[in-house]
Amino acid sequence: MNPYEEKLKKFIQDNNIQCEYLQFNQSCHSVLEAARAAKVQAEDCVKNICLIDSEGSLIVAIVRGNDRVSTSRIGKTLHIERPRTATPDEILQKTGYPCGGIPSFGYPAKFLIDPAVIEKEMVLTGGGSEYALVKISPKELQKTNQGEILKIRK
Repeated sequence: MNPYEEKLKKFIQDNNIQCEYLQFNQSCHSVLEAARAAKVQAEDCVKNICLIDSEGSLIVAIVRGNDRVSTSRIGKTLHIERPRTATPDEILQKTGYPCGGIPSFGYPAKFLIDPAVIEKEMVLTGGGSEYALVKISPKELQKTNQGEILKIRK
């Protein structure tokens, strides 16, 4: 198991997070790859879109796999300048995880969860690497990351 997966599994265990950790022999880097590997629909997966505000702080926008994030809506709702998409280097530095495996929790950030995510019974999120996913209820996800529920999808 790679060190990113180990780190996430330790965080899950240390914080008693109720979820299922799934590992695959095929890539889960994209939503379509994750859905195919887990044999679910794209809307059962969530994307963690990493954004940077004007202060350099990390905002993680969590939407269903088939939705897109509206950075202008996030800016207006939070009364900040429109945040920009983080670079892969910034993502690794600020989350501690590489692109394609970013979980929806486990690192300092402002987490925003779209209401459509909360409607789901279970979702799949990044598992620390592009070969792992975490199956978790949206309620447990929000409890874990202290996310704010806001309409952030386009």
